[in-house]
Amino acid sequence: MNPVLEITGGRPLSGRVTPSGNKNAALPMLAAALLTESEVVLENVPDIGDVRTLLLLLGEIGADVAWDKPARTLRIHAAALKSHCLPSALCAEIRASILLAAPLLHRFGRAVMSPPGGDVIGRRRLDSHFCGLEALGAEITENHVYDFAAPRGLHGADIFLPEASVTATEQLLMAACVAKGRTILRNAASEPHVADLCELLRKMGARIDGVGSNMLIIDGVDRLGGARHRIVADHTEVGSFLAMAAATGGGITVTGADPAHYTMTARAFRRLGIRLDFKGDEVSVAADQERRVTADWGAGLPVIDDGPWPHFPSDLMSVMIVLATQVSGTVLFFEKMYESRMYFVDRLIAMGANAVICDPHRVVVSGPARLHAIELNSPDIRAGMALVAAALCAQGTSTIRNIQLVDRGYEALETKLATLGAQITRRE
Repeated sequence: MNPVLEITGGRPLSGRVTPSGNKNAALPMLAAALLTESEVVLENVPDIGDVRTLLLLLGEIGADVAWDKPARTLRIHAAALKSHCLPSALCAEIRASILLAAPLLHRFGRAVMSPPGGDVIGRRRLDSHFCGLEALGAEITENHVYDFAAPRGLHGADIFLPEASVTATEQLLMAACVAKGRTILRNAASEPHVADLCELLRKMGARIDGVGSNMLIIDGVDRLGGARHRIVADHTEVGSFLAMAAATGGGITVTGADPAHYTMTARAFRRLGIRLDFKGDEVSVAADQERRVTADWGAGLPVIDDGPWPHFPSDLMSVMIVLATQVSGTVLFFEKMYESRMYFVDRLIAMGANAVICDPHRVVVSGPARLHAIELNSPDIRAGMALVAAALCAQGTSTIRNIQLVDRGYEALETKLATLGAQITRRE
């Protein structure tokens, strides 16, 4: 099955939309449910490809899973896990499979898995996972598979992560919560989804200080219990919808958002002449915008760059590049996190965008450009979402193939866009 989206562009988005639960919070929480023999209940779970794949992995090793999709509630009971070995085919489909290492080490003293898959956006190092787990007492060997063992159990350590990796921080958080003694994680990631995982672990009985900062202090406990937790809204999905509305010249309101998650995102929008308005848990973008790039002092070329939280998030870089094609002025985008994320811009150029790919990390965009429809393939989750945004701006009907890649991170995308006035059809 290779579903496609057919999108007829040129229609401004308008209306109200509610985002799904945060993909990057849901996945580590599924893994964290294996840390206890008691039931963990998660609310606001997004029905997306990556969640479904990780649930298949949990089921393969014996976890009991009950998903009430209409209620968006998931129950995981991992009292009777039967294996510490993960199926290689499923590991190859999802990067989050690596997050099962710490829970399986806790439950079995061992975890065996194939290298994780996921989006091809450049090298995505696992060094922080391995170095951190070794510091906590794990032994790791590699021979086509990763074999983790902790024959003497896990113990606390003072760890400085070589990079502020989100998944490594989540991995080591889970391991440290059930290790003996105190662990200090320095240079830890502090994204909202990491903080949300911390809140779940605290409800399960973990002792974690420094949540939301880049230094986490964890005092290990003998066992964790069950908990019920609601997953926060996906700030990447929120930012994507706001960018698409602004690019089409429309105005929308997104409900259920946390304004604290959009400080740097709002700044990037302002650089492109787009104002975001916040009211309670709603964030809006109006149709009457300046839509002009703001130059740096001294008439310097303005730059939108990303970095570890609370900097502008890399996952919004692609869709913001599309927005830049529709506003007046020139701006440099500097992608510092992944060396292959910018290659999708070739597709935008084929659609009529005025852009220059300087190197794997930098793209200069001058707008506004009149985009035209095209048939193309989605290369990954975030670039796929950006191509959807471009198709919404383009004249004519575009066909985007490999849309199952976008489905891995965005729930019911065509349904939500249709409610905002987009002319969009999915064909299987």
